[in-house]
Amino acid sequence: MKLEKYLDYLVEFIQESVNNANAKGVIVGISGGIDSAVVANLAKKAFPENYMTVWMPINSSKEDFDCAMELVETNQLNTMTIDLVDTFETIKKQFNQIEPSNLALANTKARLRMTSLYTIAQTMGYLVLGTDNLDEWHIGYFTKFGDGGVDLVPIIHLLKGEVRQAAKLMGVPVSIINRAPTAGLWEDQTDEKEIGFSYERIDNYLIGKDNDPKLKERIDQLHKISEHKRNIATAPKPFKR
Repeated sequence: MKLEKYLDYLVEFIQESVNNANAKGVIVGISGGIDSAVVANLAKKAFPENYMTVWMPINSSKEDFDCAMELVETNQLNTMTIDLVDTFETIKKQFNQIEPSNLALANTKARLRMTSLYTIAQTMGYLVLGTDNLDEWHIGYFTKFGDGGVDLVPIIHLLKGEVRQAAKLMGVPVSIINRAPTAGLWEDQTDEKEIGFSYERIDNYLIGKDNDPKLKERIDQLHKISEHKRNIATAPKPFKR
């Protein structure tokens, strides 16, 4: 199936899933990145009158803001802003007894955004769309109950390179397509620097085109230790009555 047809299928998938849930539409958080840009455009195509994009800054960079606003303007997206800076700082102060790690605090940002999306979604009768691609899902590069806490994951079977192709087809601004992927966890953070390999190499590994032992070891280990993220809470054996 060509990518264009698959994107059409994803629109139908979103529509069918919303109808099956007796919901009214969809909502997606935008970050200024390419994945959320593609999902936002899918949301608009699926429910032109019943979708919402949400920009939720928490000490976000100027580049994040500029890219997010360019996306909204260029693709004419319905959007709202929920500023979570004060909320995050208030919660952060309550952890002074344990001194949480930078990663734990970064994941708290993702979970605050998830909570905000569901507050809006429940109010409007919408489902929450996730923005994880195949690479991120396979290696667990998402926050459990954060950006991983969603109702639908429309681009979960698309490689990062395919997401980039989709963005071009959907008219996503070039500034977003060409920027270095980042989760915005902290200043100057980039996905590839944190993972240790480029998305291109991860793409190639997942489709069997790169069998470098070091790459395989890294990806397989990340997949193994993140298995809990892809499943519901781990349960014990059933009680025998």
